[in-house]
Amino acid sequence: MSVRRSTIIFAWVLLLPAVFYVTVIVAYPLVDTFVLSFTDASLKKTTKWVGTANYDKIFNATFAEVILRTFVWTAFSVTIKMIIGTFGAVMLNAAVPGRALFRVLTMPPWIVPMAIGIFMWGWMYNGQFGMISGMLQNWGLVDGPVAFLAHGSTAFWATIVTDVWIGVPLVTLYMLASMQAIPQDLYEAAWTDGAGRFYRFRRITLPLLVPSMITMSMLSLIATFNSFDIIWILTQGGPNGDTTTMIIDTYRTAIGSKKYGEGAARAVLICIFLSIFCIAYFRVTHRLATGESR
Repeated sequence: MSVRRSTIIFAWVLLLPAVFYVTVIVAYPLVDTFVLSFTDASLKKTTKWVGTANYDKIFNATFAEVILRTFVWTAFSVTIKMIIGTFGAVMLNAAVPGRALFRVLTMPPWIVPMAIGIFMWGWMYNGQFGMISGMLQNWGLVDGPVAFLAHGSTAFWATIVTDVWIGVPLVTLYMLASMQAIPQDLYEAAWTDGAGRFYRFRRITLPLLVPSMITMSMLSLIATFNSFDIIWILTQGGPNGDTTTMIIDTYRTAIGSKKYGEGAARAVLICIFLSIFCIAYFRVTHRLATGESR
């Protein structure tokens, strides 16, 4: 056996676990869901091929509102997380006393089990004994109890606040690591030339953080777009569907109503949207890499 052939065989042996994972854990369920979306699969014993009927059902005004709400919910949540996380990373990267302690204090929202953190926020949003409503009444900002999760507009923003609280620590740590990877020689040279702190941030830190910000935004976008726990624990998509996103609607259809075919069609649509996001991300990062290489 030639050396080249043995090297190729050894490489494939090393790749087998990854191939197995992609094939069995990712590819097969994805293909099965796609095929299921063209059937009337439910708790019935027989399953019929219905073509695009399941897709025809979801393309209506009601589901269009769900799609729009999902995009708005994701856009606000990701934007706020990136702004707060980046600002927090700048503060934690500054040479101030007690910096290590502040870094530790950013971790609890990420360390605490998600369900426990969400239940804590649900308690704070309660109108009768919740901390937020009580504080607003004590400050004279409201006349009576405010049930944040009982009204569509407040419930929508309450879920965003909770998602931001959970997601900010990861963004902060990621951006902090990216900042610390920037060569200090650049700052020393700018400082020698008399550049102020804001100028150094605007001309050195921010441009060099753009690739990291794009990557973190993409990761946060995928996680937020697929976020189920927060909305389901707090509101279950209510009141009156005002916090129902695509993932919640998919769960209700497939699991709640036992309409697996229609639920699979919704899942395929989510996959298509996320694939579009990923393609756009790869194109942007490719352009950045090409521009840097030039």
